[in-house]
Amino acid sequence: MGVGGDGGSDGTGSTLAERLNHLFANMHPPGAPYTNALVAEEISAGDEEYGGVKVTEQYLSMLRNGRRTNPSPELLRALAKFFAVPGGYLLGDLSQPQAERVEEEVRFLAAMRDQRVRAIALRSVGLPPEVQDSLTTIISQFRQQMNLPADPPEPGGDRSGE
Repeated sequence: MGVGGDGGSDGTGSTLAERLNHLFANMHPPGAPYTNALVAEEISAGDEEYGGVKVTEQYLSMLRNGRRTNPSPELLRALAKFFAVPGGYLLGDLSQPQAERVEEEVRFLAAMRDQRVRAIALRSVGLPPEVQDSLTTIISQFRQQMNLPADPPEPGGDRSGE
């Protein structure tokens, strides 16, 4: 477990707490988001898989609410492995475009948990690009008619387990 620091943002445009909360809210199996307790238990019990890193539920909570901002690189690598994202995402080693790409992939995976969204996406596979473009236009028109934003909102935002 790392020692708390007082740094905030690390150059990727968001704080460690924001990135962790984004992962907790979006990178989970169907159902409820992971809790701090479950993640701490999985990482601490997976000696070989997570490099022998030990972390507590309380420390994860402090990282997620910004009270601790400087955990060890080993813990950040273990968390990245748990959430299946590049280690650089939590280590702050990615450029802004790279970090945004990771977040876009996380949002995509979260959206694909919705069976109806998945069915629409899978039905478009194999259609010519111009037909896929037409479907995108139709969906955009429906969103506009329903006074929804052009792009769907980020799922999550719930900080369960803190």
